[in-house]
Amino acid sequence: MTKGPAPAGPFRFPGDVMSSVRRRAARVRSGRLAPDGGGCADRVAPVVEITRALPEDAGEILTLQRAAYVTEAQLYGDPFIGPLVESLDQVRTVIGTAVVLKATDGGRVVGAVRGKISGSTCLVGRLVVAPDRQGQGIGTALLAAMHEAVPEAAAFDLFTGHLSEGNLRLYRRLGYRETQRERVQDHLTLVHLRRRPETSTS
Repeated sequence: MTKGPAPAGPFRFPGDVMSSVRRRAARVRSGRLAPDGGGCADRVAPVVEITRALPEDAGEILTLQRAAYVTEAQLYGDPFIGPLVESLDQVRTVIGTAVVLKATDGGRVVGAVRGKISGSTCLVGRLVVAPDRQGQGIGTALLAAMHEAVPEAAAFDLFTGHLSEGNLRLYRRLGYRETQRERVQDHLTLVHLRRRPETSTS
């Protein structure tokens, strides 16, 4: 969520992705859809396969990540949030050094999440779902899969923006509890949350 350097060059999304993003942004502005940034607020069980990401998935995951975070960038009025300026090499490095899970449907990557162990804690981030597949339970399934993929973790930590109501609902439903709020910019306060394995979900 913090600012980073501007991207080396402009990137373009496929027409169908941008159409979906524009429709979603319009629904957020009209109040018909809660803003959730990475598109994590979902309830219906997905029909997808969740597996570990491979280095060759980096390009598709980066494209998905950029598409999923457009709404969040609009919500906070910041086109340079971390997920939008991350490079292909950075994503490739993360896949090689952390636990990165992907959700696929018919060979297409429709969601992803990453987790990195720091001591006894798993730091969870970049939970994203393709704009046209949001609201189908894919975010929930990915986060639950991450909990199972790192059984040695004594806790799972993550953060999201204070305006990302859909994300906050999802995390709380899966047992995450707010630990602190950190104002990092005038327009952005980060909400930090933690889940312990023994925490029951609602």
